[in-house]
Amino acid sequence: MIALRLSEIARITGGKVCEAIGTPGSKAAGSDGASSDPLVDGPVVTDSREASAGSLYVARIGESMDGHQFAPAARSQGAVAALTSRPVADLPSVVVPDVQEAFVSLAHALVERNESAVVIGITGSSGKTSTKDLLWSVLQRHGETVANVGSLNSEVGVPLTVCRITPTTAYLVLEMGARGIGHIEYLTRLASPRIGVVLNVGTAHLGEFGSREAIGRAKAELVQALPATGFAVLNADDPIVWAMASQTRAQVIGVGQSAQAAVRALDILLDAQGRASFTLVTDQGRAPVVLAFHGEHHVGNALAVAAVAMALGLPLPEVATALGDARPLSRWRMEVHERADGVTIVNDAYNANPDSMRAALKALTAMGQGQGRRTWAVLGEMLELGPDSAAEHEALGRLAVSLNVSKVIAVGQGARPIDSGARDEGSIRSAGSQSTWVPDTEAAFGLLGQNLAPGDVVLVKSSRDAGLRWLGDRLLDGTVTEVRS
Repeated sequence: MIALRLSEIARITGGKVCEAIGTPGSKAAGSDGASSDPLVDGPVVTDSREASAGSLYVARIGESMDGHQFAPAARSQGAVAALTSRPVADLPSVVVPDVQEAFVSLAHALVERNESAVVIGITGSSGKTSTKDLLWSVLQRHGETVANVGSLNSEVGVPLTVCRITPTTAYLVLEMGARGIGHIEYLTRLASPRIGVVLNVGTAHLGEFGSREAIGRAKAELVQALPATGFAVLNADDPIVWAMASQTRAQVIGVGQSAQAAVRALDILLDAQGRASFTLVTDQGRAPVVLAFHGEHHVGNALAVAAVAMALGLPLPEVATALGDARPLSRWRMEVHERADGVTIVNDAYNANPDSMRAALKALTAMGQGQGRRTWAVLGEMLELGPDSAAEHEALGRLAVSLNVSKVIAVGQGARPIDSGARDEGSIRSAGSQSTWVPDTEAAFGLLGQNLAPGDVVLVKSSRDAGLRWLGDRLLDGTVTEVRS
């Protein structure tokens, strides 16, 4: 981060510097030396276990935990100060009425101190993390780039990322999530993006928003915040996203496969591992791209990244090369592992919604086609779909059968309609697919252990809280010989 004295953090946040509880002569600190005004030059953290030398520990109060009690643990890890709502043991602190608002004020001040950094916001119902990872891989070749770790895209994750900015950061890439109207606007006020990317508007969180149109209104907050000198990269194949072109002052760049897209993909092909290649078409010309990411859905992500990179002045040949060189960075997103016994495990169980489920099933099918490999779709519940949940799960089971997936295993009570849909579709088609419902991941693990054979390909996918990502890890059983990228 950009180094600050604790007294500077107090001025930024409107707080009061206090010495650690138990320090002899404990009092509000003013100018009594470096020990009372330490230099914060390490990472800002909200988890005491992640503190290191020079860290500022932000003591948040959650539903079940009070972060203030972990200040001594943060100190033991190297933290030199804390941001708190009351004095704490072992660490001098800036005490503020509202830790979250102070945290945001600090992040905003830090990004303003690097006026040359280009802030890029990414949102969408699916694909945010993979697109963020891909964009980081492309931009870091041309300048210091800071991006969210994993899916830290909330009111906590975004300021944590912003606080990692340094005086030499050229690009700040921020994945922005939303669970309600106003959430993305809140994040844009924190970091003021110059470029905004909207990937899609699907059915993720439909139960919270009520409709795709409401989700679209939430995602549009990103492009509404862009300056006239900025760029809005919009999916021209998604009508709700493309309609956002009228809601921004920024220059609009359409991406997709439709003719109205300025950055397009032609001649898309999937190889035997489900990795996509295509021709990238732009106003600079055409270039071939071969992705190391698994699944055709990554083509749209790559187009968005290409549009951002070229808007920043990167030439087409370099962009195409960088896209091909990029590798997946975040866990549980189409991770492909081959076991020593020849079974391939595809662990894509961090997030799930109908759109990403369909994309994953198509990738699974591509990996099995033409090679005589059995394909297994181990599917858990998609959460937060609202009243359409049962119908969406049932449709997913039907799709798996229509794609000729060999075996479908629906895991957990919420996934029962997947099994029902698969069985119904199988009876209509007299298909060779077989479907089974099991109550939990333990049962799924046992069933797979008894039936997997060399050459099988197993997709494990569900929403994060359904817990199937741990099943995917367990299926590796310590026998991984190669991580395909």
